[in-house]
Amino acid sequence: MVAFGKKLKERQIQEWQEYYISYKLMKKKVRQYAQQIEVGILDRRHVLKDFSRMLDNQIEKIVLFLLEQQGLLASRIAKLNEQHEALEQEPDISQITQLREAYRATGQDLLKLLFFVEINAVGLRKILKKFDKRFRYRFTDYYVRTRANHPYSLLQQVLKHVGLGAVIGAISRNLHELQEHQGSYLSIYDEPALSFQDPVVDSLKAAVDRVTRSTNFLNFLAQHALIIQEELPTTTDERADDQRYHFMSLFLNLLNTFLYMVNTYIIVPTADDYSTMLGAPATVCGVVIGAMAVAQVFSSVYFSAWSNKSYFRPLVFSSIVLLVGNSMYALALDYKSITLLLVGRLFCGFGSARAVNRRYISDCVPLRIRMQASAGFVSASALGMACGPALAGLLQTKFKIYKFTFNQVTLPGWVMTVGWFIYLILLWITFREPSHETEEKSITQESNAGPAENDGLEKGLKKPLLSEGKQDDEHGDGECDGSEEAFEESRRPATSIISAYRLLTPSIKVQLLIYFMLKYAMEILLSESSVITSYYFGWSTSTVAIFLACLGLTVLPVNIIVGSYISNMFEDRQILLASEIMVFIGVLLSFKFVDAYTVPQYVCSGLIMFVSAEVLEGVNLSLLSRVMSSRLSRGTYNGGLLSTEAGTIARVIADGTITLAGYLGQSRLLNATLLPSLFICVASIIATCFTYNSLY
Repeated sequence: MVAFGKKLKERQIQEWQEYYISYKLMKKKVRQYAQQIEVGILDRRHVLKDFSRMLDNQIEKIVLFLLEQQGLLASRIAKLNEQHEALEQEPDISQITQLREAYRATGQDLLKLLFFVEINAVGLRKILKKFDKRFRYRFTDYYVRTRANHPYSLLQQVLKHVGLGAVIGAISRNLHELQEHQGSYLSIYDEPALSFQDPVVDSLKAAVDRVTRSTNFLNFLAQHALIIQEELPTTTDERADDQRYHFMSLFLNLLNTFLYMVNTYIIVPTADDYSTMLGAPATVCGVVIGAMAVAQVFSSVYFSAWSNKSYFRPLVFSSIVLLVGNSMYALALDYKSITLLLVGRLFCGFGSARAVNRRYISDCVPLRIRMQASAGFVSASALGMACGPALAGLLQTKFKIYKFTFNQVTLPGWVMTVGWFIYLILLWITFREPSHETEEKSITQESNAGPAENDGLEKGLKKPLLSEGKQDDEHGDGECDGSEEAFEESRRPATSIISAYRLLTPSIKVQLLIYFMLKYAMEILLSESSVITSYYFGWSTSTVAIFLACLGLTVLPVNIIVGSYISNMFEDRQILLASEIMVFIGVLLSFKFVDAYTVPQYVCSGLIMFVSAEVLEGVNLSLLSRVMSSRLSRGTYNGGLLSTEAGTIARVIADGTITLAGYLGQSRLLNATLLPSLFICVASIIATCFTYNSLY
């Protein structure tokens, strides 16, 4: 998040100024603790006790004010209810209208109170995170565990806004009864799904959803998309998102994600057969599969840059390029050209618009459903990964139309050509280009905002040391406390891959290495599966397709288990290290040590490797989404692009390894390709052990 202390000053309600969390004071106190421990004035136990007391006092201040405001709102609603009962006896249209507006005004004040709770909850999370990072101590776990379930807990009021739900319910019920369908005997309690459209109630629901966002399965799954969000949005931001949001456009973005993943994996079961039909070795399938990833390394950058100005035009371009690429892939057999086959796959890679799909969700989907949309992005990818091989297994037929051959190796290309043609028509008819004027206007207003605004907060504090501000910014907090120029610099997005790389801390670099490792291992397993299984077990294309589809279908169930259960029982970094070890075990078990290589050994080791890599990917991206600098949430060179490039380069190298290892002969292919996976896995485990304490 960028400069939370400054945002707190800018967005707080002036008359409530003294009741907000004293974020800057506490941040300064954390620095003082570090200095006092360093010179030996204080010990760690004293620091923990003193900081706990300070947090308790801050939360008590917030909660007592919150209860006072709830009481005032409750009194207002009680008086309005008396007027409501009187109007039921003698209805008057003008008075009903006035009463409805009075309820709405109360709802607007309740919105202010919800935003007050949200700001303080974010501030509490930020200061706890800063304390943990500075002292390498899991103080957050201790503090929340000891306070959250205590019978006298005040923390519950901040984190779960206890009592506010009743006020929202009272406003919603009365506004519902004052609508045009008066005389109905149904209430919102009798028919919860009853359509009720009131802007105030919708805003209250959105605010509650935002405040109650927590670590559940949906949030865990959404973080896999690595769509980094601001923790403290404004109501202006929400209105802008609502204006730009269009359901069919979001659906088409997710459909693009699904089709692209189908396109990636639909050729895996038959790529070796296609290579041999064109007179090349079966292991050239590595180059055929990897050609798409090679092109994606470059397409991710220009699509990310293009999405700064448009979403519709890049998606149209993507569809046309993919349509042409799949046609070339399908025609390669009739023209007996391995070159045409590879160029077709390169074209498919140049049409990868995943950067646009991510960016659309980040920029154009309202915050209240952004988590669901991000989870949809991950689910569409997983479903496409499973459907691709399964579809290839169904295309086991052969016929000719004129001079064109349709069989198991060309049908994947023809099917995807038709699929992208239909998608292009839908895109042209139903996609709505969101306005970029709203975004540009908000950026202009933000840049013109004066730094002297709301300077009353923490009047007695001295300016923090510049060196400390630099240290915080190096950790990706973006909270430089130096000059205004330094502050503005901390807000700017990265302008190149190099500047984006410089924003990464050592622990984040390790996480990107882990991401590289798991993508490399998974690509080796998937891309060489048809060659390995046909050589050792004589599997047909349909059998390979079923095996790959079953692997793909494990993605969502595994994430449900990890997101709903395992992540609540263990720390993410513990799951991370355990998953890396399991990937290592899976790779090790895949080696051919003796003459006999059996189906159970291959299937079980492959399943262990794939499932462990999926768990590892989920936890790793979940960690990345929380600690990645928010400067990487905007612009062309964002966090999603960095992770995409790391994974894509891993796939390119893995597919190249398969083709190079093919020169050693198919009998040595398995062990030759598994060795690099083993070494990279060991390197990532060692790197994780060295940075274990710094992983959030």
